Amino acid sequence: MGASGSAIGASGSAIGASGPDDSASKVPEPVEGTGTPATPRLRVDRSDDRVVATLDRPDVRNAIDQAMVDELHALCAELEEAPRTLILTGAGGIFAAGADIAQLRERTGDDARRGINATVFDRIRHLPMPVIAAVDGFALGGGAELAYAADLRIGTPRARFGNPEPGLGIIAAAGASWRLPEIVGHARASELLLTARTIDADEALAWGLLSSVHEPDALLAAAHAIVDRIAANSSRATILTKRALLAPRARHPAIDGELQAELFDSAEKRARMTAFLERKKK
Repeated sequence: MGASGSAIGASGSAIGASGPDDSASKVPEPVEGTGTPATPRLRVDRSDDRVVATLDRPDVRNAIDQAMVDELHALCAELEEAPRTLILTGAGGIFAAGADIAQLRERTGDDARRGINATVFDRIRHLPMPVIAAVDGFALGGGAELAYAADLRIGTPRARFGNPEPGLGIIAAAGASWRLPEIVGHARASELLLTARTIDADEALAWGLLSSVHEPDALLAAAHAIVDRIAANSSRATILTKRALLAPRARHPAIDGELQAELFDSAEKRARMTAFLERKKK
């Protein structure tokens, strides 16, 4: 959620259709973090063309605390230097149930203006290569806003999205107020943010918040299949496509011509088009 961080759901609130078990049918209680800052919050698996980052605090439903924010910044720095597609997911059958409430409660107006969560989520949004959020279970408050920052979101039948921050006396201010309307439209975003209700995977799919739904044991394979398709394309063309998608409307169509000009003059464009034409001759 907002500059001040993010929140998780109001205790015991009923949500949409239940998941595979009864535990998926209730919004989690607010999280009070445990562990020490020295304990890694992310589990990162790297390969040549992709990185999988797993939010790894299952004992507190992957609550986003300052240490996790710091680790996400470090990962962003790595991917800005050596661009690869990023898959974000969560450990323990949950994406992230929001912020670490113990930390969030102590944050001040100055912390809100610093945009602790908003800043790192925006950095994730503007990574050179695509970001895929693979959502299993709850993505609430800051967890939802982290998913909103991705370019693509896929989920499982037990995925749940919501921004219940008003129930904790704050707003969703780390991207929900502008990213969610871009994804699902102003009216649906208004309903979700003003009522603080939680939606299930079917509704998220119907709204376009999720692009596909997979069984939990197939979720990461589906994410990797998307990365395989991305990796088959020109990485530079992918980077520039994302740059065009993120550009303000006022910069179009001029920016499209500028980006295309770079690609038109590239050796890779000529090589790929030549290979395409030679395949058609066979």
